[in-house]
Amino acid sequence: MNLDDFSDLIQRPDGGVRRDAEERRERLAVPPGALGRLDELGEWLSAAQQSVPVRAVEQPRLVLFAGDHGVAELGVSGRPAGGAYELVRNVLDGASPVAVLARRFSVPTRIVDVSLDCDPELLPESVVRHRVRRGSGRIDVEDAMTAEEAEQAIRLGMAIADEEADSGTDLVVLGDLSVGGTTAAATLVAALCGTDASVVTGRGGAGIDDLAWMRKCAAIRDALRRARPVLGDQVELLATSGGADLAAMTGFLLQSAVRRMPVILDGVVSAACALVAQRAAFRAPDWWLAGQVSGEPAQSKALDRMALTPLLDHGVTVGEGSGALLALPLVQAAAALAAELPEREPEKPEDEEEAEASEASAVDGG
Repeated sequence: MNLDDFSDLIQRPDGGVRRDAEERRERLAVPPGALGRLDELGEWLSAAQQSVPVRAVEQPRLVLFAGDHGVAELGVSGRPAGGAYELVRNVLDGASPVAVLARRFSVPTRIVDVSLDCDPELLPESVVRHRVRRGSGRIDVEDAMTAEEAEQAIRLGMAIADEEADSGTDLVVLGDLSVGGTTAAATLVAALCGTDASVVTGRGGAGIDDLAWMRKCAAIRDALRRARPVLGDQVELLATSGGADLAAMTGFLLQSAVRRMPVILDGVVSAACALVAQRAAFRAPDWWLAGQVSGEPAQSKALDRMALTPLLDHGVTVGEGSGALLALPLVQAAAALAAELPEREPEKPEDEEEAEASEASAVDGG
């Protein structure tokens, strides 16, 4: 598998349609600029949909890729190693923030177990049926998975994207349910951006103390030594320093762009996968929005590299797709405003105005 092949398959959203959307925006009764970034979002959606006026976002979907990372054994996460099962369980039981938000916004949720470290019998068949492997390797001392497993995970993500596009999903909110995932994500970002471990090491969704931060920084530094020699091959990079869930997310993002299906990214994990995908196909980021600022330095690095500006900055660090889901109503509002605001009445030529005035005067005089 060569991810560079996606470069020829992915085209940017339609520039001509975007110009038409911009011209329509100029004709609306609300002055240009008065809606701020909502104008830009509406025009972006028009180009993605190839439709002026833009259509409403009616079938959004929350897609969460789940996996455990062996590096969590080093105590680099606020959650116990192998604890991603609990995150999945909480979403299924409706007891997590993202589950509450999805219920409130009436957004269906799909969870894909790519590499959870638990017995498959503990979760529904619809969740575990795609599993590539049980957990990912400890990336500071070993590969996250084999090259064959990396390819399998990428193809899984591509297949999930095709299923969503074929079912009519018109926008995806993308998130992860992982333990140790931010460590792998920071390693990928540092490798691709050429930065040191300390620059990208954050405190994760659950938060860690200073000692755990130092352990995490050391783990990323060791993982970076193993990542740098394989930077030329995205599949090998994911196999060496990513994880099966991250590889699946990368495949999902690339195929979503092929299928012209917009995606809202959540935190550092989805941003890192997006950065790997951009390395393969430079046009792909034009199909993505950054939902929110997560506070993770690696996310900021990745988004800067892709020229993506987050929609929200509310200090939400819980992850699991919550920040991206919070941005969804903003995108839906932009579509509604662009589609439903009336156009202002066209200005009449001066001679026509004078003729109407003379006619009115004649009527009054009679």
